[in-house]
Amino acid sequence: MERRKFLSQTVAASTLVGLGGLGLNSCSSIGRKHVTILHTNDVHSHIDPFPSSDSRYPNLGGVARRATLVEQIRNENPNTLLFDAGDIFQGTPYFNFYGGELEFKLMSKLKYDAATIGNHDFDNGVDGLLAQIPNGTFDLLSANYDFSNTVLDSFTKPYKTYMLDGIKIGVYGLGIALDGLVTKRLYKETVYLEPYEIALDMERKLKEEEKCDLIVCLSHLGYDYENPQRPSDIRLAQRTYHTQLIIGGHTHTFLDKPEVRTNLNGNSVLVNQVGAYGLNLGRIDFYFDSEKNVSGNGVSISV
Repeated sequence: MERRKFLSQTVAASTLVGLGGLGLNSCSSIGRKHVTILHTNDVHSHIDPFPSSDSRYPNLGGVARRATLVEQIRNENPNTLLFDAGDIFQGTPYFNFYGGELEFKLMSKLKYDAATIGNHDFDNGVDGLLAQIPNGTFDLLSANYDFSNTVLDSFTKPYKTYMLDGIKIGVYGLGIALDGLVTKRLYKETVYLEPYEIALDMERKLKEEEKCDLIVCLSHLGYDYENPQRPSDIRLAQRTYHTQLIIGGHTHTFLDKPEVRTNLNGNSVLVNQVGAYGLNLGRIDFYFDSEKNVSGNGVSISV
């Protein structure tokens, strides 16, 4: 694992991308502030490593190994946040038996800061999701699901801000359209709002009102689709102004490092997704100069 980690991080060093107009040659190590963002997606209740007999992922994954990696990285850089992009539930007997309790408790042990909501997180209905919220010490961020006529009203937030070493980070959540993916009796009166419009509203608030230095979207829209009318992370990156990192889920897309897209301001946006089942941990490192101009690089680390 350590060898894979070393090789991956060596590759990541060549992917430094200027965000918000910062030239790469201005990235001196002197006086820079460093923020690390770690992330998972579509873990699907995979608590244990895959067995050695598995044909695709023998001995890979597992919460214990992820916890060790997260602890190592936090010791390296205390200015670290940990997020999940949804589909925490469904996929092993742990969910069938405990209904999500174990997943939320373990995420709390790992000190996740926030997660967004995936379609499979409704598999026990809005009531089942509500029942597990007390087991989580992290925030559920969802800006485009209107829960006002459901039992989840007031139990989620559209966005959250964090202050690390004088750097203000704003994070908002987006979910996929539930109709056709989730039975209506499970999501009940949840109203799905158009994600691109909501994203523009969220990033405006985070940039102009909250004065954030870095804006992150936790997305369960999916990486990309052939149908250009279907909302996706790639198109979201191209249709926003201030979002600098999109952490994705839903499509189980394994990226070795973030894709780079250009937003409506002509600046770079990092789009990342680390597959599924807890096999990988995403790591994005951001560096801020004395004027809070930012550059970033990222990598997927095998667990």
